Amino acid sequence: MRITYRIFAFAICALVALQAASHAWASAGLGLYIAEGGVVDASAQEGPPPFPEVMGFMIHGMNGMFVIPTLAILLFIFSFFVKAPRAVAFAGGVLALVALQVTLGLFGHGIPFLGFLHGINALLLFTTALLAGLNVSKRRVEAAAAESVSAPTAAGVSA
Repeated sequence: MRITYRIFAFAICALVALQAASHAWASAGLGLYIAEGGVVDASAQEGPPPFPEVMGFMIHGMNGMFVIPTLAILLFIFSFFVKAPRAVAFAGGVLALVALQVTLGLFGHGIPFLGFLHGINALLLFTTALLAGLNVSKRRVEAAAAESVSAPTAAGVSA
């Protein structure tokens, strides 16, 4: 179960990186489209995509609304079965940051400053997911188990 937890945690890291890359790709394409005289208005949503990089916005939206939240929920569920210190706390942190990320992304369309916070939160989410995956490494779990066995109890007597 520890391996599954690590895979999901690191997959979330990879998908957050994909989020940044897909949005940068789409933004660059949008900039070029406008620089070449293209106009973005409501009519751009009808018919074929006005520029090929618009797929980046689609990838960003679908990945952020469906794939990452699903993996975060599964990571949180798996965390209850992983015998590692703070696995549930890290997975809960990832899930909370994903919920915040989706909220910031949705409301950022109406309040542009939230887009700024959306970018910062993405970095926090990546870091938390990375730490979650690293936290359940075999050496770390064994060291924590050895430490808890050899640590003195509250009465000052070794266990």
